Amino acid sequence: MKYYNLKDKEEVVDFKTATIKGQGKEKGLFFPENIPQFDPEFIKNLQQYSNEEIAFQCMKDFVSDEIPSDVLKQIVSETVNFEIPLKKINENIYSLELFHGPTLAFKDVGARFMSRCLSYFLKDENKKVTVLVATSGDTGGAVANGFYKMENIDVVILYPKNRVSEVQEKQLTALGENIFALEVDGSFDDCQSLVKQAFSDDEINSTLFLTSANSINIARWLPQQIYYLLALKQWQKLEKGNPVICVPSGNFGNICAGILAHFRGLSAEHFIAACNENDVVTRYLNTQKLESKETIPTLSNAMDVGNPSNFVRILELFENHFEDLKSKISGYSINDKKTLQTIKEVYEKYNYLLEPHSAVAYTAMEHYLKENPGKKGFILGTAHPVKFPDAVEKATQITIELPKALENLMKNEKKSTEIQPDFEELKRFLLNKN
Repeated sequence: MKYYNLKDKEEVVDFKTATIKGQGKEKGLFFPENIPQFDPEFIKNLQQYSNEEIAFQCMKDFVSDEIPSDVLKQIVSETVNFEIPLKKINENIYSLELFHGPTLAFKDVGARFMSRCLSYFLKDENKKVTVLVATSGDTGGAVANGFYKMENIDVVILYPKNRVSEVQEKQLTALGENIFALEVDGSFDDCQSLVKQAFSDDEINSTLFLTSANSINIARWLPQQIYYLLALKQWQKLEKGNPVICVPSGNFGNICAGILAHFRGLSAEHFIAACNENDVVTRYLNTQKLESKETIPTLSNAMDVGNPSNFVRILELFENHFEDLKSKISGYSINDKKTLQTIKEVYEKYNYLLEPHSAVAYTAMEHYLKENPGKKGFILGTAHPVKFPDAVEKATQITIELPKALENLMKNEKKSTEIQPDFEELKRFLLNKN
């Protein structure tokens, strides 16, 4: 499989190069040259396959022969070695719980896959790689956990000061070793802008071997297809017909992976992009105008993105045909007041605990099902409620118990360096960190 740069289609690379480089010239994202199709019998009979077999079938065509089959099987086995259950909330809405991994967030899947691929590619290389990543919440923790203590790999994570939860911050800052956390006095978009500048800076790139672990990296983005297949495997046992799939959306890598899986043959009735007050894509779906805007801080902070990087991949999938895109994706924007109200009502009515991102998705799903009676579907539960205790406890008046997996981590000292959203500060840190 080859991958081309969406900003310069003459730049074509293999999976290894795309994984190591992260992005192409002019900060362009890589995209697969062709979309490999699932065997219809495979999709129809998912229940006959183990999760590891499904994950292998999902990823093998994208990796081709660059990673031997036995190694890839080991990588995907470690990628999905935790529970990913589809839980019923009510008669029409289920939740795919993606928060049972090591950092209690959906990004564990992509981060674990990417870290293991990168480690394999670097095993015979006599060089040190710096993974540079911006996070609005959960990416940083998942990447830190996935790459922790990996040989020849340093991780530098930029996160917005006072805009991530306490648990999220500890997952970024409490590991140390080869994990470096930079606390940026600004927004997620500031963090992302600094990262993009670093990738295009000649001095940094002549000194350091940089790669990214955001969903802009294909090795982070592509494996997110896996859990859509695992959801469908469970759905087929529980329900008839195809599901409506509602995804909490910020940088749009997650929903883009689901739509890619659908283009390959995954059965889905419709996709919903559930957004908070950062409504760039919601407005695009209503006006056909894609305009970035300044980020608004919300309770669902991992979706606080004013310029979603991965939306260009969705446009590419639909070959920029707006009507085709709009027929397959709906968008809703939900404010904080409604988010809290939803957490409260769902807990009281169904005894199911949502956190802010899944509450945004649940509300968007309710809107869609009301407009399209007779449909059913599932939302993606992207993070554990314990990561957002202030909002959840305010809405429900209950105290969330800290999972055992986090008890020791929360006792660890925070290790971070505070910087302004100034590229020269980031550059100095990167060039002098060792």
